[in-house]
Amino acid sequence: MASATSPTGWTPLRDGCHAWIAGADGWGMSNAGLITGRGTSLLVDTLYDLRLTRAMLDALTPLTATAPIATVVNTHGNGDHWFGNQLVAHAEIIAARGSLADMRQVGPAEMRALTGMDNRTGRFARRIFGRFDFTDLDPVLPTRTFDGETALDIGGTEVHLIDVGPAHSAGDTLVHVPRAGVVYTGDIVFAGATPVVWHGPFARWLAACDLLLDLDADIIVPGHGPVTTKRAVREIRDYLAHVHEQAGLRFTAGMPVMDAAHDIRLGRFADLGESERLAVNVHTVYRELDPSLPRLDGPGLFGCMAELSADA
Repeated sequence: MASATSPTGWTPLRDGCHAWIAGADGWGMSNAGLITGRGTSLLVDTLYDLRLTRAMLDALTPLTATAPIATVVNTHGNGDHWFGNQLVAHAEIIAARGSLADMRQVGPAEMRALTGMDNRTGRFARRIFGRFDFTDLDPVLPTRTFDGETALDIGGTEVHLIDVGPAHSAGDTLVHVPRAGVVYTGDIVFAGATPVVWHGPFARWLAACDLLLDLDADIIVPGHGPVTTKRAVREIRDYLAHVHEQAGLRFTAGMPVMDAAHDIRLGRFADLGESERLAVNVHTVYRELDPSLPRLDGPGLFGCMAELSADA
C-alpha cells in the first residue's frame, strides 16, 4: 500500500501542474493542486481551516505572482476541500451541483457543533479534528456550478472537469489536464487511507475508478496521501468491492449493521489508515440494499465510527 505521509509543500508535476501535499495523515489532512497557464492559475481545492490555507497560498506565491489565481475548483463538499475558500473569494469558484448541496448542509457551524458534543461522538470528533480551527470561518460557496462535464481554458491550458458523483459525496469532481497526463481526483482516491462512502452508491464509485483507469493520465493527485499512480486507484476499487460483497453477505444473513461492521475482516486492507470508516461504508451498503432504512445524520455516522474505533 502507498504511504499516506510525505513532506508538506508544493510538488511540481509537469506542464504547469503542481500538487500541494498535506505532509501528514489522518482525518482532514487534504491535498490541493495548482494549474498554471499564461498569466493565470486554477487552484484545485482549499484546505480545512484558514491557517492551513493561508500557509499554502503563501507558499505558492512564487508561482502565482505572475499567474494569479482566477479560478478555484472545489472537488466536493467536504469541508477539508473548501473551508478555506474565503481566502480566494476574489476568484470564480466552481463545483458540481451536488457538491454545492453538500456544502449548504454541512459547514463550519456544523463542525463546531459536532466537535462540541459532550459524549463519545464528540470525544471521537475532537480526537480526529482537534488540530483544526473551525472558528472565524466565513463559508464562501461556489459561484458557478456544472453538471456532468465541462472544459476550462486556463491561460491556454485545457482542463476538463468530470463529475463522477454521487459516490464519495453528492458530487465528486475529477480535474483532468490532458496535456500533462495529470488528474486531481479529490476523495475518489485516498492513497494509503480508507475511503469513506458518505453518499454512494458503491456502483458509482466503482465506475469512477474504472474511468480513472481508462483515463489518459499517469500522475494521480489524490484527495489524501502522496502523489501516486493508477495502482492506488486499483487498491481503492478492490477495497470498495470487498466491503460491498462482505456487507451484502451479512445483510442477507440478517446481521445488524454495526454487528456486520465489527464482523467484517479487511484482510490485505487492514493496514489502511482510518479503518473505522468501515462503519459508514457498511451502513451505506445496507441502505442501498434496503432504502427504507433511515439515513443517519453526521453525528450518527460519527457515532458509529466512534464505536468501531473504541472497540478495535
